[in-house]
Order: sequence, then structure tokens, then C-alpha cells
Amino acid sequence: MGKKWTCHQRTAIGLFLFLVVFAGALIIFNAQIHRVPLRPNGSAQFAKATVVKVISSDIGQDENGELQGNQVVQLKITSGPYQGKICEAQSPHANHAGAYCVPGLKVIALVNLSSGGELVASVYNYDRSFVLWILIGLFFLILCAIGGKKGMTSSAALVFTFVCIMFLYIPMMYVGVSPFFAASLTAVLVTIVTMLLIGGWSVKSFCSILGTAAGILAAGLTAQIFGYISHISGLNVGEIETLAYISQNSRLDVSGILYSGILISSLGAVIDVSVSVASTVAEIHETNPSFTAKQLFQSGIRVGKDMMGTMSTTLILAYAGSAINTLIILYSYSMSYLQFMNEYEIGIEILSGISGSIGVILAVPFVSAVSSFWMTRRGTDSRPIQRQK
Repeated sequence: MGKKWTCHQRTAIGLFLFLVVFAGALIIFNAQIHRVPLRPNGSAQFAKATVVKVISSDIGQDENGELQGNQVVQLKITSGPYQGKICEAQSPHANHAGAYCVPGLKVIALVNLSSGGELVASVYNYDRSFVLWILIGLFFLILCAIGGKKGMTSSAALVFTFVCIMFLYIPMMYVGVSPFFAASLTAVLVTIVTMLLIGGWSVKSFCSILGTAAGILAAGLTAQIFGYISHISGLNVGEIETLAYISQNSRLDVSGILYSGILISSLGAVIDVSVSVASTVAEIHETNPSFTAKQLFQSGIRVGKDMMGTMSTTLILAYAGSAINTLIILYSYSMSYLQFMNEYEIGIEILSGISGSIGVILAVPFVSAVSSFWMTRRGTDSRPIQRQK
């Protein structure tokens, strides 16, 4: 007889095959999408460069103490078709753009050939890619070193999540798929793969997946309902001019982006709550197999109550932090209640934070109910889902 595979081995093999097929499908899907650049640069190309010397500089401080001005520098191109060549470049500088050049500084330059065949360039910004990759690598190193095998699977889940957002969720919206559907599909895929990578195909994972789906759906529907009532949509965001231009060259549904973003942003918190509640119910059932479904449900609710507050606070603080500039402006100008409470920016942040928190809260009773039912009927968390004999 042939070798019998365990449930975990079959799950691992099935997941691997799915990821291979999924990666191939993403490559084919993205290869067929034609994107129109926001600012066509013609034959100009971005390239890495090193500042050889500063030829002239009129950088100075304005009345607010900010460094502003222009520099003329000599650059050595270190990447691209012009690698190794030296040219002069303009380097405009402000706190929000450009670079303050000194000899040896690594920068990104926009390089082009003039009509006379001479190489001309301008400094675009600092070259931060190496430092950022070090930070990303440090994060994964710490995660794997402390988390061990779980840390490695968590790293794989994070990479999969990033790939789904950049190469599935956004491209689907770009080609005209409903933003809400694109976000829902992405959330389901991320949830399923994350659960299978971290916990395998078990009762706990099954309950966590259902709970996450319910919480995300609740957050999305809440945002859409109250957004419609309060006349808030994706057309009220600050980047609407740029998004409107993009929609002219694509099939992007700008009005639905806001709600799909709320769904995606609340996904992590809902997953966290769902896994924690399902794991707690599973642990209690394994320790006390005599507990009834009602007792397990009550235990899940008690644990979930603590997480409701912490996860809701996490979401609210995250949205408050992203809107801190707006909050400072509102406070500094002493805006009246009727004025600031009806600002689009404030309405969007409240809608996002509260909708996501509602998804987190509603996930608790749902996961508790599903987990208590399946744990008492199917077995403990450690037992994979299978037909009972």
C-alpha cells in the first residue's frame, strides 16, 4: 500500500499547490493590465546616483526655520543605462521634497538626454531604499527569531497579504471590479491562507475564518449604510483630483474605494480577535471536555469582552494618528462644534474607526457561538476537521 498522508501533510501540500497556481494566475492577470502613468516622463528615467560635489548652493532658512532653496551638484550615475557617467544636476530642496546634497550622499535622480545629446538630470529625493529594506529585514528577523516556526509562518502570511493587496486587490479595482467585492475577496483569501499557515486545517482555524468573515462583513456594511445616510463617499477624500484623473484612464470606481479601504484596514484586528477567542474556547474545551456549548460560549464572551476594548482602541488610535494633522488644524483654529463635526475629514475618520470597531465587537459573539458549537460536536482544537465515523 502507498504511504498515507496525515491531515496536516495534505493541508500543507494542498496549500503549496494553491499558492503556486495563485502566483501564476496573478502574473498572467497583471501582465494583461495596461497602466497609464500619472506624469509621463518621456525618455527620462529614474536612476541611483552619488553626489560627487556641490557646485553652488542657495539653501537657506525661511521665516519658519525650514530649509529651502536650490543647489547645482555633480552626480555620478550608479544604475540604469547611464551607469558610470557624470553630469550636473539641479537639486531643489524643501522639507517635503528634494534632498539637501553633500558630497557622498546617495540620491535618486531623474536622468534624460537633451536635444544636443548631453546628459541632464535633477535630484528627485534621497535614496532610502537600502535603509528601508534593512528595517524590513530586521522586522522579519526579530519575528522569526522570537516566534520560531510560528514566526516563520507569520512572515509567510504577511508576505502573502502584501502580494494580495498589491497584485490582486488594487489591480482588480483598476480594471473595474467593484471595490467592495475586491476587498471582500482579498480579505477571504488572506484570512484562509493566514489561518492555514499558522494553525493548519483544524476546528479552531475553521471557526476563526468564519468569525473573521462575519466581522469584516459587519464592518463593511456598517460603513456603507452610515456613509450613505451621512452623505460620505470616496468622492470626499483629499486625493479625489488624482483619483478622478486615474479613473479617466481606467475603470476605477472612485466612489467605492473608501468603503473597501475600511474593510481592508479592519481585517488585521478582526483576525486577531477571531483567532484569540477561538483559541481560548478550544483550550477550555480541551481542558474541560465536559463543558457544554453554552458554557464554552460564555467563556468566549468573557474573554472577548477584554479584547473588544483593546482592539477597538487600537483601531481608533490608528485612525486618529493618521488624521493628526487635521486634528491639529481644527484645534488650532478653534473651530466650532458644528463646523468640525461636519468636516468631511472628521466624518471619514469617525466612520472608518467606528465601523471597524463594530466589526471587531460583533466578531466576538459570532466566533464564540460557532466555536462552542463545533468544539462540542467535532472535538478539540488539535483535531483536524474530518467526518465522524
